[in-house]
Order: sequence, then C-alpha cells, then structure tokens
Amino acid sequence: MTLASLTVQLLNGLADACAMFLVAAGLSLIFGVTRIVNFAHGSFYMLGLYVAYSLVDRLGASVFGFWGAVLLAALVVAALGAAVEVLVLRRIYRAPELFQLLATFALVLIIKDAALWLWGPEDLFGPRAPGLAGAVHLLGRRLPQYDLLLIVIGPLVFGLLWLLLNRTRWGTLIRAATQDREMLGALGVNQAWLFTAVFALGCFLAGLGGALQGPRMPANLALDLDTIGNAFVVVVVGGMGSIGGAFAAALLIAEVKALCIALGNVSLFGLDISLSRLTLVVEFLVMAAILVVRPWGLFGKPLALVRSGSGHDVPLRAPGRNARLSGWAALLALLALPLLAARFPYLPVLMVEILVAVLFAASLHFLMGPGGMVSFGHAAYFGLGAYAAALVTLKLQWPMPLAMLAGALAAMAAAVLFGWFCVRLSGVYLAMLTLAFAQIVWATIFQWDELTGGSNGLVGVRPEPALASPVAYYYLALACAALGVFLLRRVIHAPFGLALRAARDAAVRAESLGMDVRALQWGGFAIAGLFCGLAGVLFAFSKGSISPEVASVGRSVDGLVMVLLGGVQSLSGPLLGAALFTWLQDLVARETDYWRALLGSVILLLVLLFPGGVAGALVRLRKPAQEEGA
Repeated sequence: MTLASLTVQLLNGLADACAMFLVAAGLSLIFGVTRIVNFAHGSFYMLGLYVAYSLVDRLGASVFGFWGAVLLAALVVAALGAAVEVLVLRRIYRAPELFQLLATFALVLIIKDAALWLWGPEDLFGPRAPGLAGAVHLLGRRLPQYDLLLIVIGPLVFGLLWLLLNRTRWGTLIRAATQDREMLGALGVNQAWLFTAVFALGCFLAGLGGALQGPRMPANLALDLDTIGNAFVVVVVGGMGSIGGAFAAALLIAEVKALCIALGNVSLFGLDISLSRLTLVVEFLVMAAILVVRPWGLFGKPLALVRSGSGHDVPLRAPGRNARLSGWAALLALLALPLLAARFPYLPVLMVEILVAVLFAASLHFLMGPGGMVSFGHAAYFGLGAYAAALVTLKLQWPMPLAMLAGALAAMAAAVLFGWFCVRLSGVYLAMLTLAFAQIVWATIFQWDELTGGSNGLVGVRPEPALASPVAYYYLALACAALGVFLLRRVIHAPFGLALRAARDAAVRAESLGMDVRALQWGGFAIAGLFCGLAGVLFAFSKGSISPEVASVGRSVDGLVMVLLGGVQSLSGPLLGAALFTWLQDLVARETDYWRALLGSVILLLVLLFPGGVAGALVRLRKPAQEEGA
C-alpha cells in the first residue's frame, strides 16, 4: 500500500459516504418523527435512480437536462412518498409498530415489481454527468471528477438540513415531534400534515441519493434491499433520529471500508488476513462493536416514550377444551394428508416446506411474542443449523440423527453467544444487533470456500434411505414441527415463560421481585435458537443442498412476515402466518412473474383490514358469536 493509493481510497470513501448519508438522513428523519421503521426506504432510493435514468433520456444529457433530471427525480419520489404516507401509513399509525414494519415490507415487494414492469430486469447504465466525465490526477492516481462533486454535496445537504431543523419554525416542530409527538398534537399542531411533510422530505433525500448515483452505478432491482441494510446500519450507529449522527456514521463506515480495500492482505501473528474481503460485513462489525459499548449509537439518546392506544396484552390462559380438540383434529388431518399424495404428488413436498416454515416462525415468535425481542437476524440460527448438519454429514459421515442433533445444538450455541450481547439492548437497537450478527454469519459462510463451498454451497445432503421418499420425510418433518411447537407452547405457559412475559411487560417490577431479566431473555434466545436450528436441519435434508441464502437477510424478513401476518400476540398466529405465507408464495410464484407485487398487495390488504394479524381477526370474529350465544 502506498500513500497515493491510500489517499485515493479514502477520497472514494468520502464520495460513498455522501450517498449513504442522504439515504440514512431521510430514514432517520422519518423514524424520529413518525416512529416508523420504513423498510421501503431503500426502494425509494432505487426509484430515484430509475426515474433519473428515464428523465435524462427524455431531457437529454446536457447540463440542464442532467441536473434537472436529478432534481425532478427526487421530487417525483417525494410526491410518491407523500401519497404512500397518506393512503397507507396514515391508516396504521395507531397499529403496533411491527405491523407498520410489515406494511412497509409489502411496499418493498410492490415497488420492486412495479420497477420490473416499467424498466425491465436488465441493469440500466446512465450517462456521465456533463462536464464531469473526466478525472483529476492526485499523487499520480486518477480520481473521478464526479466523486469530488459528491464529496462537496454531502456536507452541503447536511448544512441545509441543519439550518432547516434549527433555524425554522417547521424544523422546531420536527424536533419537538421527535421528543413528544402527542404533546405536540395537544398544542394544536396538525400532526397529520407534519408527518406527511417529513415522510416526503425523507423520500426526497432517498430519491436524491439514488439519482446522484446514476453516473457511478447501474440501476438494478437489487438496490432496494442492499441499500436499506446499509442505511439502517448508518442510522443505528449514528443514533436513531440524529442527523449529525447519521453524517458521522456514514463517514466512519465509508472510511473503514475504504481502509480495508486500501490495506488489502495483511499478516497478523503469522496469519494472512484479507481485509478487502471484510467489506461485505465490516459495517456490521462496526455497528456491533459500537452498540455493545454505546447502546444508543454515537449521538443517540434513549427513545422517548410513545403513548400507544394499543393497550396491554391480556394474561395468557391455558388452552381450553375446544382449543385442545381443535389441535388434535388438525394433527389427525395432517397425519391423513399423505392419502392425497397419489392424486397430488407435489402436496408432500409443499407440506414439508410449510412445516419447516412453521417451526422457523414459531421459534421467532417465541422471541418476539413472549420475549418482546424483535430479531432482524433470525436466519443466522436457521443457516447455522443447516450448515452444521450438512458438514457433519458430508465431512464426518455422521448418521442423520446425530447430524440433526449437532445442527440444532450448534444453532443454540450461537444463540447463546449472540444473545449475551443482544440482551443488553432493547427495541430497534437490539433488532439491529441481531441483524449484525446474522450478516457476520452470512459473510463467513459466503467467503469460507474451503469449508462451506462459498457461494456454491454444499450438495449431497441426503436423508437416510428410509426417509428418502417425500411422504416418509413429510412424517419426519411433521413429527419435528409438532414436537417443537408443543414444547414451545409448554415453555410459554411454564414459570419460565410467564417470567419472560413479566420481564417484557414490566422489567423494573420483575427485577424488584428478584427476577434476573437479562438471564431470562438470554434463556429465551437459547431456546429460540435451538428450535430454529432444527428447522434449518430439516430444510437442508429436504432440499439436498444448501447455499448462503439460508442465512440471508431475505430469509429473516420472511420469518418476520410470517409472524406478523399471523399475529404476534396469539400463540397460533405464527403457525397460521407461516402456512399462509408459504402457500401464497408458492401459489403466486407459479402463476405470474409479478408474484411479489401480488403477495405484497395481499399482505398490505391483510395489514389494513386485520391489524391484529389473521389469528387476531379470527378471535374477534369468534367473540361476537360467543356473546350472542351467552
């Protein structure tokens, strides 16, 4: 590494920090005021890039055409964001925050397929910025002129935002809303329009960030999820709701990445380490380290209390006679289901996928429901269980029962390790730390070619010959899923589960009664990791091969959708949600190329109509009937 290469890499890092800051600032503003974790923010960034591409094509690549297209693209995205806030989000502000997250995830699916329909699946390369297509020479190296401009734009936007928030009445209202929005409403401020304006401003920044990247990268459909992960990291590292924190965090993460690229391979204690390969996960390492030391981020503060109208959960009751009979009837129906296999050969295969999803969702629900700990990285335990079972089967030739045990215990061990750090945080910060650990697991699997096969994964993970047929494997999956769900329900109603709920609802009171809240939550992580790992093992043997996708963010998001779709506070919710989501995904994907939009529309409709989830809607339907009978 030379001084010239280090300097150029650090300057490139500053240019990357600009784009990261614009997206993260918008996300931070929206969360600070509306308390919505906007999962669709990366989609607005992606739209900014696509819209700018089309506008430049219409207006021409002149100076006026290019910069006019960048500004217009940001305004178009802002208008779209305002429409989304008015038509969708305004209707669910009183719903639990997790359902707002589910609604924004549905928007991700809809916007992705809308972009696919409008612009097609191919990457679209925009023109260079007029007058900035060349490079300047610095220490004998070439540095793009456009990157230098981006280095100026970042601090300029930061300064304008600071003036807006600190020198205008509107900015004062925004800052007041981040502290106590209910009090602001009591003072006569129109919260609805304030929320709409802030959401539009956040989307404008995301659209501007995307539009400015046109000369640096092609527009593609993967930008939404790629961007939202990085934006969340920047916001959390900087501190939720802090624009200055977002700016500092964007600089820190971008420069650490640039430094890893500049250093390349280093030798440490006799070991050769490739720092350039760490760029896939370095931001999550930074986030994990900062959250462990400073739980509210660099410039963040503990979140202000939001007075919610959702009320408290009713105490858990043991299943009644009707519930037990319904459970036995469902189990008998599942046992008899293979009788239809001769007519519907695909049915056992689909049912295995559903049962794996049920166990995966039930384990996540154990954390989110009774534990009150939202996990954005539950796929880590799923992937570790799958890979551990596959490795001992392929490398050590262990029999399948031992491989299943090894997979589940490996996932549990990881949950114990990660949980020890996570239970020291709460809320969004805890969720983001789980995401950080999941990304570290995914990156390790993806890059450890010698052990995990890298991006190609592992093949030849076959079950015992007696379980090779789809029907036999279906019965194995049914036995594991039924036993897992039964044991999780038993734990929830046991003293440990009741204490876990007490720690969730009133941590201070629980501690005053002698309960060790962190130890309870730590135990919750271990139990959830064990059953999630078992689901991963079942998945590996059912597919015969695995790839890093089993531990990806997408699988964690699928688990969240399953739990939220069914209903967090209902014990049967994750089972219904997992079955419905897997069945819909399979059915819709086979019928149309735009299955994401259809699935997203269904999820959005369910969120708007049934804010308590499918199970909650069934409970509400049953109550009037019971009252009539009484």
